[in-house]
Amino acid sequence: MVTITDVEAAQDRIAGCVERTPLIEARVAGRPVWLKCECLQTGRAFKLRGATNRLLQLSAGQRDAGVVAFSSGNHAQGVAIAAKRLGMPATIVMPADAPKVKADATRSHGAEVIFYDRRTEDREAIAGRLAEERGAVVVPSFDDPAIVAGQGTVGLEILEQLGRSPAMIVVPTGGGGLASGIALACPDAEIVCIEPEGWDDMRRSLEGGAIVPVETDAPDTLCDALQTPRVSAITFGILQARGARVLTITDEEACEAVRFAWREHGLVVEPGGAAALAALLAGKVEPREGTVVVLSGGNIDPALHARIIG
Repeated sequence: MVTITDVEAAQDRIAGCVERTPLIEARVAGRPVWLKCECLQTGRAFKLRGATNRLLQLSAGQRDAGVVAFSSGNHAQGVAIAAKRLGMPATIVMPADAPKVKADATRSHGAEVIFYDRRTEDREAIAGRLAEERGAVVVPSFDDPAIVAGQGTVGLEILEQLGRSPAMIVVPTGGGGLASGIALACPDAEIVCIEPEGWDDMRRSLEGGAIVPVETDAPDTLCDALQTPRVSAITFGILQARGARVLTITDEEACEAVRFAWREHGLVVEPGGAAALAALLAGKVEPREGTVVVLSGGNIDPALHARIIG
């Protein structure tokens, strides 16, 4: 179980270790909305919050042995940065098709990167084997109470910056750690989760009342940050209890949001990080007063970003 008390404790624990990212006003369909810019977080994604909260709770012996994580890139960097700050070794299991900019950035923070084939290999099994061999602790990207609590600090910041509870918070969703953490932190806000088409396991799980994995023939997507094969009982349970709504967006809709963020606000946002904004721009979510849109990440290959905005 994860509660609002855990999120509040996480905020105190990671204070000074993460950036308080800006909440800026934008206009979508002629209406004001607020953009929570986690693309400006250290590591260019919200993931540092949960990783820091988890690693700060390790014992001295666990820190000596280090950690193992699996991620397409943003959680990888969050864990790598947090581990480097604490003087811990970190090994990250990444899909071979992860954006080069994310793999390079993860290595730049001192982590060892081990690649796998996301279509034929099990990343959790690989991470588990490595952890057992090295005596390390596995740090999941969302299936962990401390991770969810850390990500929930985004929601607490939104409440403080807005000065009231938002009517609605729209959140890019992969495994659901960010969305479920925010749901705990902002109990009076409607939570709308946005997934890429074909990777909508949270939508199908919530609609069916039980966790179902992504189809084995799921399509390729530019929203690599949201390519989670299966959600967790923790995130599913929180979002189910909150009655979260889930919608999907296309790659082209995500690209339009990337262009909007750059053109209107000079923000570099990756397609997955722009998924929530994409849903509003495409008319799939009707903006209303007090709507907050989370821009969850900005780790995008410069050449790809140039092609999209060009």
